[in-house]
Parts: sequence; C-alpha cells; structure tokens
Amino acid sequence: MADMLKDFTTIVSGLPRSGTSLMMQMLQAGGLELLTDALRTPDEHNPRGYFELEAVKHGRNDLSWLAHARGKAVKVIHLLLMNLPTDQPYRVIFMNRDLQEVVKSQRAMLKQQGQTGAALADSALAGIFEKQLTTVHHWLAEQPNFSVLYVNHRDVMEHPSLAAEQINAFLNGDFSVNNMAAVVTPSLHRQRNPALAK
Repeated sequence: MADMLKDFTTIVSGLPRSGTSLMMQMLQAGGLELLTDALRTPDEHNPRGYFELEAVKHGRNDLSWLAHARGKAVKVIHLLLMNLPTDQPYRVIFMNRDLQEVVKSQRAMLKQQGQTGAALADSALAGIFEKQLTTVHHWLAEQPNFSVLYVNHRDVMEHPSLAAEQINAFLNGDFSVNNMAAVVTPSLHRQRNPALAK
C-alpha cells in the first residue's frame, strides 16, 4: 500500500463544516499518514481536532508544502483546490453535505466564537456556496491529473463501513476499514436537516 500511495497526493476537500475533519480522522485510523501541523486545536465543534495545515491556507503565494505531501493526506478547502499545480497527480476525496446543515453548523461555530458571520440570510449564503461548488466541480472534471471521489456526509454517518470500503477502493489502499468506520460518531452530527431524516 505504501509504495502505491507515494504515486499521488491525497486531498480531502469540501466546504467548511462539510465533514472534512471527520474524513481526515478516518484516513488516519485506516493507516494513512496525514500532513498537518496541529496549530488549530480541538474545540467543542471538532472535539477530535481539525487536522489542518496552516501553510495550505496561504496556497496562493506558497505551495512549498506540496513537496512533503506525496503519499500523505492533506486537507484543502474547496476554493483553494484551483490553486494546486495541475501537472501533479492527486486523488481528491470531496465531502458533500446538505447546504442547510453546512450553514447552520457554520453559524453555530461563529456564534460560539463571538463572531457574527456573514450578514446574509441562510438561503443567500447557501446560494453562494452552491455556485462555488459548481465552479469547483466543473474545474475538477476538466483536470486529467485529479481523480475525484464525492462522498456524502450523511452517507458516512449512516453507513460508515460502506463509506470506508469505497474510500479504500478509491485509494487502492489496504486500509483498516473497520478502524475507519469506528471513528464515525453519529452523535457529533448535531446540525441536521429534518427534511432529509429517514
């Protein structure tokens, strides 16, 4: 597995609050090395951590971190994917989550941090996110060196073993699927869209 993974960089992406930290946890539990710096510490919204690399946030100006990313997984926010050099191989696990849940989760986190957030109605903010996602999805589809697996946050929560098997197959890995599924904690899925409930 290790030799094969060195052929590409694994990217975990999606909107903020879409489940990217959970996916990083799953990959780590399965046996994939992560590229993080632990500068952003766990809190009540992500009690197990954010698994971020601060240098990625400055990717428009400095991509030197990529030299250390091959064979590992790194989290890259959706809009910053388009700054990555397209002459390198990537496998992108892109987290999709109901936009109503994303907005509610972001609002709750900002409120707890004493911030007001965007002065927009939830529907307007969801519309902006939807347009951003459409742009990024179209861009990814045009990149021959980017293989993409779209993963639904709710599917991970409701069927973690199946999600883990799909991710394992996508990465051509030999991960511990049981360990990956075991880190999924449905009780942490606090912002739910009731319209999507079973």
